[in-house]
Amino acid sequence: MPKKAATKKELSDFAVIETGGKQYTVSVGDIVEVELLGKFNEGDKVVFDKVLLSDDGTSATIGTPYIDGAKVTAKYLGLKKGKKITIIRYKAKSNRDRKQGHRQKYSQVEIEKI
Repeated sequence: MPKKAATKKELSDFAVIETGGKQYTVSVGDIVEVELLGKFNEGDKVVFDKVLLSDDGTSATIGTPYIDGAKVTAKYLGLKKGKKITIIRYKAKSNRDRKQGHRQKYSQVEIEKI
């Protein structure tokens, strides 16, 4: 199931893209947190060419699995850290326990053009 973007307006023009093994429903102007993209600087253009579905409000195009020639252009906003989670492992009666923390890093992009 596609993940929703951080800020969502009405669904007039939208697309479903795939990046990092996940699917995202995006519209123009949305700010989306996706899996790490690689070496980009703030303000760089990012092109997502794995477009699964595109809808302009009147007609929809569905890919098999991707739409040929379709792409979504976004602006790279930078890295962002997710919520901190704590992992605790415990074995009773053997004096064994372990505590570990983790914060996932994400790339933040703003969708400019579908």
